[in-house]
This record gives sequence, structure tokens and C-alpha cells, in this order.
Amino acid sequence: MQVPHDAFVVVADGRKMLFFRNDGDAAYPNLIVERVREQDNPPNRDQATDGPGTSFSSVGNGRSSYEETDFHQLEEDRFAAETAERLRKRALANNFEKLIVVAPPRTLGELRKHYHKEVSSRLIGELDKDLTGHPVREIEIALVNA
Repeated sequence: MQVPHDAFVVVADGRKMLFFRNDGDAAYPNLIVERVREQDNPPNRDQATDGPGTSFSSVGNGRSSYEETDFHQLEEDRFAAETAERLRKRALANNFEKLIVVAPPRTLGELRKHYHKEVSSRLIGELDKDLTGHPVREIEIALVNA
């Protein structure tokens, strides 16, 4: 994957977003951190207070359970939507011309649902990997090798 000079690179998952700018060239990227945002999102067991609900059949003795809400996943999806909103604001302010997004497959899918047309028009590449916990040098290598 080519990472042009001054390209905007977003590395995100459901808990953390990293915004970079490529200060290097396409062959040798040099990602400079512009913004880091991380949120606390405890596991679902720490957020849910009850087990799944049960309903009774109107005829007979049947019962069925409702699927338990995954509050952890809901929060990760909301965070991805927030990331897409930040990208929209930056695109409308002409803060970047070229965009590369790196995220795990589920987060990438959630981001795609919320891309504004200005963001989509500037998107030059996507990488479906979770690299938020990796050093910047490893992110640069992963982008070049993609």
C-alpha cells in the first residue's frame, strides 16, 4: 500500500483512535501522531446488571428468553460512529486530501456504515487489522507491506 506524503492515517478499534499524518514519502512513511483518544469500555459482565429476560407464551406453558444486550459491543459501535463523525468534520474542513483507515474487520464495517461522502471520496486505502496497541514503527511496516 502506498502512503503518500501528508496522507491522513487513522488507526482505530472500538476503544481507541489514533490519528497520524505521514511526514515521510510513499516508500518510507514517517507517521506523526496528531491525536489520540481512548475510552474506558469495561467488559459486558461489568456493565450488565441482569441476565436475559424471559417471556411466557400466551398459550401453554412455553417460555422463551430474550437475547442479552451486549453493552460492550454497543459502546464499541458507538465509538466507531464517533470516529467516523470526526473524520467527516475534518474532511469538510479540508484537513486532509488522502485517507487510509486501519481497523479490525468489525470496526471497519461499522465505520463504513457512517462514512460521509466527503470521507469516502478521500479514502485511498483500508487495512483490516487491529494495530492500535502496536508501536508506530510496526504500523508503518504493516502499511508498506499491505
